[in-house]
Amino acid sequence: MIISFFEEFPTDENLEKLRLITWPTKLHVAAKSPKEFEKIKKKVINDNRNDRNDKNKKNDKNQIKELIYWPILERKEGYWISPFSERKALLRIFNELKNKKISIMLDLELPTTKNSLLYITQSLNFLRNKRLIKRFIKYYQGKIYLAEYWPLGKIKKRILQLFGLHYNIKTRKINVIKMLYHSMLPFSDNLFRRELEEGKKEFGNNYLAGFGTIAKGIMGWEPILSPENLRNDLDIAKKAGVKEVVIFRLGGLNKEYVKFIKEVQ
Repeated sequence: MIISFFEEFPTDENLEKLRLITWPTKLHVAAKSPKEFEKIKKKVINDNRNDRNDKNKKNDKNQIKELIYWPILERKEGYWISPFSERKALLRIFNELKNKKISIMLDLELPTTKNSLLYITQSLNFLRNKRLIKRFIKYYQGKIYLAEYWPLGKIKKRILQLFGLHYNIKTRKINVIKMLYHSMLPFSDNLFRRELEEGKKEFGNNYLAGFGTIAKGIMGWEPILSPENLRNDLDIAKKAGVKEVVIFRLGGLNKEYVKFIKEVQ
């Protein structure tokens, strides 16, 4: 099972946590433009190369197998990607990615906690924005990940599709990350297991599970999942046959979390 990470705030301090990772991993990095992402990517690659060239370092292998661009908007624009996001912002992001092939992750969430006025100002653009997002996902030349709310099942899936928070495009391969943050959602172990098994059944190896949170995000109030509970979640995911878990977020990683992650692997 691949253990990957989100990083919403790619500061030097947070990216430094990559040195704790001794297994093959992927990193989803938040940035406001491809140019900003490429700058962060260059730093990560250079730091990783320097570590491998340092004879005092124990690990000489490149553990970072993929860096994924996670585009974020300004808060007033909606921050996350949805049909309620500011249309000009969506056009800007998608135009910047035109003719590019970098791996990207669209974080499909509603702007409720960032700018609820967008439900009014973008209501006339909702259908156009939804078509815009779908068209981008369908024709983008690079690898795509979609981070989505956790509900599964036919009815819930249709609701997500209705609000432009899930896109079923059969003509291309899409990796779906369901955000199953156990610290924020009161799952029983049985419900948690069923959600993972259902996700694996529906999306196969294109299903990824988002776990955490082990550090606060943009909302600032996210409760923290203990190392022991993270280990339990990872163990359930492994038994459910999930091929990859993405933990929110890298900046919260410490030696205790690493210890439990290695036990599951």
